[in-house]
Amino acid sequence: MKEPQRGEVWLVDLGLAAKVRPCLVLSDSPADSDRALVALVPHTTSLRGSRYEVVLRISFLRPGGFDAQNIVTVPIAKLLRMLGRLTSAQLAEVESRVSLWLGLSPPVAPKVSPP
Repeated sequence: MKEPQRGEVWLVDLGLAAKVRPCLVLSDSPADSDRALVALVPHTTSLRGSRYEVVLRISFLRPGGFDAQNIVTVPIAKLLRMLGRLTSAQLAEVESRVSLWLGLSPPVAPKVSPP
């Protein structure tokens, strides 16, 4: 199986209650010494109008959005097949909503000390 990459959307088995659904890979690929896990943001067609939902028009998905409040971590083995990839702008929009929900500050450029 192809290694999942950040920004890709995969069909994922989230278990009996959560069903099989498309999910955005949010984490980087694990190294050999890491656990074989990925962090995902599930796609839903049942929108509630929450500020943490990211509604995007994506040709390979049904109308709906990514639910930034529903971040899940699953073993890579639960990913069934890749459906497509988000653009950089689309991924940035999901990242922004995840950061908002988690209360994270926007990334700050590191300060460079003078030589």
